[in-house]
Amino acid sequence: MLEADFKYIIDTFFALFSMVLIIFMVPGFAMLEAGLVRTKNVTSVLTINVMIYAVASISFLLIGYTIAFGAWENSSMSLWAAFLFQMAFVGKTINIMSGGVSERVRIIPLSLFAVIMGAFIYPSVVNITWGADLLAGTFLDINMYDLAGSTVIHSTGGWALLAAILIVGARKGRYQDDKIRVIPASNIPLVVLGAFLLWIGWFGFNGGSVGSISSIESANAVAKTIMNTNTAGLSGAIIAGILMHIRYKLFDITMILNGALGGLVAVTAGPDLYDMYTPILIGAVGGALVVFAVPLFDKLRLDDPVGALSVHLVNGIWGTLAVGIFVENISFVDQLKGVLLIGFYAFTLSFIVLYLINKVSQFRATDDDQLEGMDMSECGVEAYPEFKRSI
Repeated sequence: MLEADFKYIIDTFFALFSMVLIIFMVPGFAMLEAGLVRTKNVTSVLTINVMIYAVASISFLLIGYTIAFGAWENSSMSLWAAFLFQMAFVGKTINIMSGGVSERVRIIPLSLFAVIMGAFIYPSVVNITWGADLLAGTFLDINMYDLAGSTVIHSTGGWALLAAILIVGARKGRYQDDKIRVIPASNIPLVVLGAFLLWIGWFGFNGGSVGSISSIESANAVAKTIMNTNTAGLSGAIIAGILMHIRYKLFDITMILNGALGGLVAVTAGPDLYDMYTPILIGAVGGALVVFAVPLFDKLRLDDPVGALSVHLVNGIWGTLAVGIFVENISFVDQLKGVLLIGFYAFTLSFIVLYLINKVSQFRATDDDQLEGMDMSECGVEAYPEFKRSI
């Protein structure tokens, strides 16, 4: 066998294996969200996650991939493996958004938004960063470094979520007078399972983004990337746990897990560039940001049941800027420019699309439907029919 053929085969297998790990994040998001919402809304959340994967992936297949990369061609691995790897990312931007508007959003308008996100919004962000780059040579050209999408994926999803919350509003009864009504998670074991599925998926998310594993150099780069990814998650979990105990004398497992996810988001922009110690600091800051951002968003009455704004938007920004801070040859100005331009583009376009869809098919469920539960009004099937549902 020729060496070139061997590398082609190995890199094709690596892309397919990474894609499978990333797809593990689909049940990861589903279980995390199902555990954090009330039992009367679990079937609805699971249905939305399945629909997002299906609708966004088909939209990317038919339209989005060409917009992102300009052409269906790849010489280093199978074209189909390259496509599948890129397709695996698409739904994550919408998963971030859907989780943050859980318990009051209807399935049809959200699915319509998934089509637009998968076919146009996300692919156009990819185009000007990782892809064909229509803005190359212009003032708006984005030169930031973002290996696996702290900004391209996580912040894009976070900006879309912020736009959605502004349009949809808070859950009924979440904010009463000047008080914040605490709505506890319904199933902590599912939250833990979902978070660890996401954590495992991140190894394909970041490791696969190195692009090749068929040489000693690239194999070492993949291994270092995965190690640094894991380290940031560990650090984020530890810091979140410490800060929660200092503030409340309690260990909140949901906040510890979100701290870990915050660390993972933060390191995603440059895990291949850092030494083995820098991700400890980046993940620690990420975990701390989650702890402080969650109550801040509540004070602003931005109702986010899963903490997605804190995990994905805030840490997507921090992680991208961190590359410019800790990596010598990366310009902080370029990193900041990328964050600002993509933030403005993703938020503005998402808000316009969501606003227009909302005029045709209202995103927000009625107060009566929210009281009864989205499972019955949207799906007709309760996840826990033997349990008495809380209101």
